[in-house]
Amino acid sequence: MPRIFRQELIVSADAIDEFRHVNNQRYIAWMQEVATAHSAANGWPMERYLGIGAAWVVRSHFIEYLRPAFAGDALDIDTWASSLALREVTRKYRFRRADQLLARAETKWVYVDIKSGRPKRIPEELLASFVALPDDDPELAAANQQ
Repeated sequence: MPRIFRQELIVSADAIDEFRHVNNQRYIAWMQEVATAHSAANGWPMERYLGIGAAWVVRSHFIEYLRPAFAGDALDIDTWASSLALREVTRKYRFRRADQLLARAETKWVYVDIKSGRPKRIPEELLASFVALPDDDPELAAANQQ
């Protein structure tokens, strides 16, 4: 069960906007895709959530863009849980091209009951599948060097 999950991708031409770099909406889509993949890698694919009538919804996104990405770039997207609460998880992300940090981001995800749409307590079994990594965790520093 990976604490830090990495997804690699090649930027496709359809991710590029009129300014010839990756459109900001693609970063948000990638954040959702990598979060979903990390959850599945830790034993929680979407089907499992749907089976128990629960899902994650976004409360907020924050993205800090540092450098642009372009068509054909090979990117590494890292994600991890930085805090786990009763009904909410904060997930962080790093977007890198080789040794360059392109962007860093954060999403607050709220666990909800699908039928009511209301926040609900995260089950212990789900919480046990993830570990919150504080910003100064040595594993984050090591992953940054890879």
